[in-house]
Amino acid sequence: MITKKQVKIFDEKIKAARSILVCAHKNPDGDAICSVLALAHLIKLNYGKDVVCTYDGNIPDNLDDVPLRKDMDYFEHIDQGANFDVAVVLDYGIERNIGGPNKFVKDAGFVIELDHHINDEKIGNLCLDDVNAAAVTEIIYKLMVAAGWKTDLTVAQLIMTGIITDTGCFKYVKRGDVMRIVAKLIEYGVDIQNIVNDLSNKPRKTIVTESASVGATEFFYKNKLALAIIDSHQYKNIDGRGETVLNLLGQIRGLEYMVLLKEQKPNQIGVSLRGRPGYPVDKIAAALGGGGHELAAGAVVHDSLANVKKRVLDLFKGGIK
Repeated sequence: MITKKQVKIFDEKIKAARSILVCAHKNPDGDAICSVLALAHLIKLNYGKDVVCTYDGNIPDNLDDVPLRKDMDYFEHIDQGANFDVAVVLDYGIERNIGGPNKFVKDAGFVIELDHHINDEKIGNLCLDDVNAAAVTEIIYKLMVAAGWKTDLTVAQLIMTGIITDTGCFKYVKRGDVMRIVAKLIEYGVDIQNIVNDLSNKPRKTIVTESASVGATEFFYKNKLALAIIDSHQYKNIDGRGETVLNLLGQIRGLEYMVLLKEQKPNQIGVSLRGRPGYPVDKIAAALGGGGHELAAGAVVHDSLANVKKRVLDLFKGGIK
């Protein structure tokens, strides 16, 4: 729950700030991007201040049409000597997930964080976190209401998009709070069908690469674990996350775990993990130096693809019955 004291501190810091930066985790997904853009737009609407929105990594092609997408600046395009009075970090999980923009965060006069990941080493001076929230856009909605901010349809569309993407079109919703927010956003004028249609559009090369990865998937431990790979030659064709591969594998009856290894560059492997209810993957991610949610987590491991594959399979071996 966001308290009056927290709202007061947020209000005071934003009012006093001459420069504000907002960022999220590297290779941002829909919730990360939409959280950044929604909060920046709310600050513009309610405080009259421009905000620098930045990111590191790749932004999925199917998010090209989200409102205000053009306001996202790659971190290297920002003056590297810039010092921001306030930096707001969203949906970051653990500090190293921020990537390039973390330089600005460390140099900022005051850091605010909004997150729904479990993290015992928070970096914010003000932490508006909620591990029960389905998406960070849900937290932003609650902050907006608690602060009494004015809003518009652009913010509503961004919040809805963040919720849709982080809940797998509501498949992973566990609490009624987020659905009550969804209902209010629909009443405000948001069209869910249009958002889902926009999210479904990808370049042909991406679909071909994802399909080939699914087709070459290997199955282990009596077909309870599926492991797909996207190598360095294919990686440039996807959005950096490969979410569709995991979603397709998740439709296979009897599977308990889905793993995607992405060879981002030589000796740098992105590991994405998914588990069905009752089959957590967060501890596997933590053992690889990453983190995330109970049923959706990941890590970046600096080793060869073959070594990472073996390590992942060994970690799962002890937990699969």
